[in-house]
Amino acid sequence: MSKALIIVDVQNDYFANGAMELVGALQASENVKLVLAKFREENQPIVHVHHLGVSPDATFFLPGTEGAEIHANVKPLTGEKMVVKYYPNSFRETDLLEHLQGLAVKEIVVTGMMTHMCIDATTRAARDMGFACTVIGDACATRDLAVNGAHVKAADVQTAFLAALSGFYAKVQNTQEYLAAEGLTA
Repeated sequence: MSKALIIVDVQNDYFANGAMELVGALQASENVKLVLAKFREENQPIVHVHHLGVSPDATFFLPGTEGAEIHANVKPLTGEKMVVKYYPNSFRETDLLEHLQGLAVKEIVVTGMMTHMCIDATTRAARDMGFACTVIGDACATRDLAVNGAHVKAADVQTAFLAALSGFYAKVQNTQEYLAAEGLTA
């Protein structure tokens, strides 16, 4: 089965002093880096997804800013596919589906940011399009949220969204479990 790594929005604005700092972004990016190294070593397809905030009310990922740039831990190499997106779902109005189909990819491994938004939307869309999905939970990051006056800690947001994806939509693993299943350790 052909497999591809999808790295969603690991961009500077999500890190310390960024415009939309996430909880655990640096550690998540270190885990993405480990999975990325495995895909590079095995010469498997890699797709870097790069979100740009172009709506009039956008406050982060503004085009041309350092915050919108891909983080140094996962910088694309020459020849690795880049997909620019403007919505949470990495397939919406991009060539991601066509690219994966052109490579006969049947399974995707999803990493990146934000778990409750772009990881969730991308994984659900991928599964609906027939891809087998694995989400590397500790290679994703999110933030605290609020709803109806209640404050939800990032750890609880992360757990809830990964639990919701686990099963029908995706196999959820941590980095070490994934690498061990692939016969590697970090």
